[in-house]
Amino acid sequence: MLDLFTISEDCLFSKKGTPCNSETSFSEQFVTIIEIKNIYNILIMNKKYLYVYNNLINYTRNKDLYKDLGREDNFSDRLTLFLLHFSFFLKNFKNDENKIVLQDIYDFIFRQLELSIREIGYGDQSINKKMKDYINLFHSMVSEVHFWKNLSKIQKREKFLIFLSDFKEIDHLIDYFELFDENLSKKTLNSYLKSVSNQ
Repeated sequence: MLDLFTISEDCLFSKKGTPCNSETSFSEQFVTIIEIKNIYNILIMNKKYLYVYNNLINYTRNKDLYKDLGREDNFSDRLTLFLLHFSFFLKNFKNDENKIVLQDIYDFIFRQLELSIREIGYGDQSINKKMKDYINLFHSMVSEVHFWKNLSKIQKREKFLIFLSDFKEIDHLIDYFELFDENLSKKTLNSYLKSVSNQ
């Protein structure tokens, strides 16, 4: 993979990875260099924020979360619970000091989600629509859990029913996220950036 970043002075590569020649335009070569730099930046960011992403994935894989779904869980169910975990994560670490890092984490996570959707086999137009839906869902979640600690159990239940309508019982999910929220409040953002598992 690192070979992608080796560019000799006498031969820039075209978008398709073929050696350039006199027919390859300078603008195409320039765009390719920008794309390679973007890939490099993504890989650097990947290493930096992969721990956060992996932690959220591990939390979402907890089978107990799906016990009252009444059917086999699917990508949409897992993604909903993943975004719910992420919304609590952002709620707990949101402050002026973490603003830039949290924006980078946000960008990284939604880039990873887009890659996951592409792997499922959606086309470009479908991906754009799906991503818009997921981003809107996430922002709605962040808004609903913002004052989580001040809500009664009944109010929390009402909030969760907005996103988890397929679940027959969600009281155990409320208890789970109560504990999750409490555990997050006891940690620092740096602890999530530096360790592989925080379960």
